[in-house]
Amino acid sequence: MRRTPTLRRWGVVLTAMLVVLAGCSSGDDDASGDPTSGDATGTEAETTAGTDDATEPADEGTGETETAAAGDGEPVELSVVWFEWAPAQLLEDFANQEYSKVNPNVTISMDAVPNPQWHDAIFTQFAARQTDFDIAILDSQWIGEAVEGGHVLDLTEFAAESINPDDYPQNLLSAYGQYPRAEDGLYDPAGNLYGLPALADSYVLVYRKDLIGEPPATWDEMIDKAAACQEENEGMYGLAFHGSGGSDEAAVMLNTQLWTHGGEIWDPQELQVEGILNSPENIEAATQLTDEMLPLTPPGFVGTAFISEVNAAMAQGQTCMGFNWVAGLEGLQTPEVSGALGETEEEILEKLGFARVPTDETEIVSLGGMGMSVSAYTENEQEVLDFLAWFQQPEVQVAWGAFGGVPAQTAALESDEFLSARPWNPAFVESVEDLKDFWNMPEYFRLLDIHNSEANAMLSGTQSAEDTLNNIASQQQEVMDEIREGGL
Repeated sequence: MRRTPTLRRWGVVLTAMLVVLAGCSSGDDDASGDPTSGDATGTEAETTAGTDDATEPADEGTGETETAAAGDGEPVELSVVWFEWAPAQLLEDFANQEYSKVNPNVTISMDAVPNPQWHDAIFTQFAARQTDFDIAILDSQWIGEAVEGGHVLDLTEFAAESINPDDYPQNLLSAYGQYPRAEDGLYDPAGNLYGLPALADSYVLVYRKDLIGEPPATWDEMIDKAAACQEENEGMYGLAFHGSGGSDEAAVMLNTQLWTHGGEIWDPQELQVEGILNSPENIEAATQLTDEMLPLTPPGFVGTAFISEVNAAMAQGQTCMGFNWVAGLEGLQTPEVSGALGETEEEILEKLGFARVPTDETEIVSLGGMGMSVSAYTENEQEVLDFLAWFQQPEVQVAWGAFGGVPAQTAALESDEFLSARPWNPAFVESVEDLKDFWNMPEYFRLLDIHNSEANAMLSGTQSAEDTLNNIASQQQEVMDEIREGGL
C-alpha cells in the first residue's frame, strides 16, 4: 500500500500554508455548505433488511480494518465533500448508523455544497495543497484532473487487498475510479485505481402510467405518447428534462439524444471533434430535440431545469413523462413530495412508473454516479482506508442498496433488498450494461464548459441545433489541437 510519509505530509501542509498567506485562498468559506436535508433519511424499517451483516468486519479484510473494529483509538471525524442532493444525506446517515457498529470512534461528516460549486469546492483546496476534507466524491470525469495534479491517493495496491474486481460491473468500477480509462470503457486489471464506487447512477424515464399506459420502448414512441398525452390532458405537458447551464445538465441531455441515435461526440484516438460531433446525423438528431421535444415541455422550463425541477413537474402533475437521475428520485414516491398524485405511496405508485431510457439506433444510456477518492492531504489516511474497505464489502453494499443508495456491485444490484427498496431500481439495473460517459481526461472541465453552455443556449430556445453543434465542435477542436501540441 502506498503511503505518504509523515515528514513529507507536514512539508506539504507547511507549503500550502505559505501559499495561503501569500494570497491563494483555499475557498473554504465560500465552498462549504450545510448538509442537505434531502427527502429521504433511511428509517429503521427501511434498513432492517440486509443490514445485519453490515455491522461485521469483512472475513478477508485488511488487518487495519480488523483493528478498527475493536474500537481502539481517539475519536476521528472524517469529512466528505459532495453536492447537495438526497444521496449526500443518505450516505452520511447510513455510514454513521452502520459503521459506528464496526468502529464507534469514527464519525462521517458530509459537506454538501451547491452543485455548481461542487467542482471548485474540491479543486480550489487541491490547488492550495491542503484540504479540510478527507474524502472527495468526484464526478466520474474529474478523476484525471485530480490524478494529474497529484491530489488523490493511488488506491491500486489497497484495492488489490480490499476488493474483488469481479464483484462489480466492469464499466462502473472503471468509471468511478480508474485513470486513464481503457478504450472500451471497462475495468483494466493492469490499470490504476484512484477511487472506489460511492454511488452508481443513470438516467431513467419517469412516466404517468395512468395516462400513457405502458412505457415507450423507442424514442419516437416516447415523443408520440408525450404529444398525445399533452393534447388529451389540458394544462399538462408531454415531457420534462434537464437543460440547466449550471454544470453538465444540458450537456448530458444533448449527449443522450446523440448517443441514442447512434452518434458520437468525438474520436478519442484522433482527438477529433469537428466532423464527428457536428455530423449531419447528429445535427438531425439534435434538431429532433429542439423541434419535436422542446415544444412538449413547459414554456421556459428546460433552460433552468435539473433534478428538483423535473421531480416537481412530475410530482405536481404538470408533465406526462420526464428524464431524471435514478439517485435524484428519492422522495418522489412519498406523499410529502407527490401529495398531488395521492395520499399514500401506494396511490402515488398507481400513477407513477419508472422505466429505462427508450432506445433508437442504440441502447446507450448516459452514465451518472461517482466514486470516493482519498485526499492526498488528509491527516486521517488509515481511518479513511479502513472506512473505504468496509464500505466496499459485499454485505455492506447490499445494506447500502436497502437503505436507499445505489450500489455498484453486481450481487447488490441484483439482490431482492435493492430491487424492492425503491420503485425505480429495476429500471436502473436494466440500464447498467449500456451506460456511457463523457471524456475522462484532465481537460474535461474546459471541454464541459463549452459543451454545457452551448447546449443550454439550444435548450433555452435561443440557438439552433446546427449552430450549437458547430459552435461546440469548433471550440472543442481548439482544445484538442492544444492537447496534441502539448499546450495543456
